[in-house]
Amino acid sequence: MAVGARSGHEEPEDRPDNPENVEPAGTPADRAESSGDSPNGGGTARQKPRSFWKELPLLVGIALVLALLIKTFLVQAFSIPSDSMQNTLQRGDRVLVDKLTPWFGAEPKRGEVVVFHDPGGWLENTQTANPNVVQKFLSFIGLMPSAEEKDLIKRVIAVGGDTVECKKDGPVVVNGKALDDKSFIFPGNTACNDAPFGPIKVPEGRIWVMGDHRQNSWDSRYHQELPGGGTVSNDEVVGRAIVVAWPINRWATLPVPKTFDQPGLGAAAAVAPGAIGIAGAVPIVMWRRRVRPVSGRQQ
Repeated sequence: MAVGARSGHEEPEDRPDNPENVEPAGTPADRAESSGDSPNGGGTARQKPRSFWKELPLLVGIALVLALLIKTFLVQAFSIPSDSMQNTLQRGDRVLVDKLTPWFGAEPKRGEVVVFHDPGGWLENTQTANPNVVQKFLSFIGLMPSAEEKDLIKRVIAVGGDTVECKKDGPVVVNGKALDDKSFIFPGNTACNDAPFGPIKVPEGRIWVMGDHRQNSWDSRYHQELPGGGTVSNDEVVGRAIVVAWPINRWATLPVPKTFDQPGLGAAAAVAPGAIGIAGAVPIVMWRRRVRPVSGRQQ
């Protein structure tokens, strides 16, 4: 029996008299080669990980692309430049605007706070800031609000098909329903005493907007001489402002006030009485048609 036989396998012994002086498998020399530590640089050597500084440009590039995609398709930050939406929004607030749902056909709804591009002439005498190159770049990718674009932020009061009006000392009325705006307009303001209006029928595909600080807001009321009669096209709407993101102590969501959820506010509900009248008239007409032949025979 061969010396050194183990488990039915013959392995060469590491002895001085071994003519081939073969080193057993798995020796330190072999392990050195497989780990890439061999002085000859074995073919199975693993690559060393790249340093953080070499990967940093790639990480920054990916972050910038993601930021641009988020700004274009998901949300975008906007800065509040005026007092027209007090106290809901203060000058200097940063709001996040939902840009995703419009891609799926969502349209502005009553009570929402929306950002929209100047329809033409609304910001005619307003000067825009002159940002530096860095600010322009950060605005382009969405890491800071744009200072150059002429955008406005107001609350949607009426949508296409609605009839809206406001008489002096009276509330804003949409489709015959008075709005209770005390929960969101600036304390001490009236609904529209500075500029009563209406009734106005809002064209389809457009919205009527007003600021929450009614006596300090150049909104739809003040642009009725322009094309669109003071209304804003849905195509000009960037998106709905959903949250105040900055400063931190001002963080808050921007929900739709309850008064816009009252029953019968929709334009379709405004014609409901006529529909009810027609529905009520049908049974009467049918009953009369059955009765008439009988009375005719009696005559």
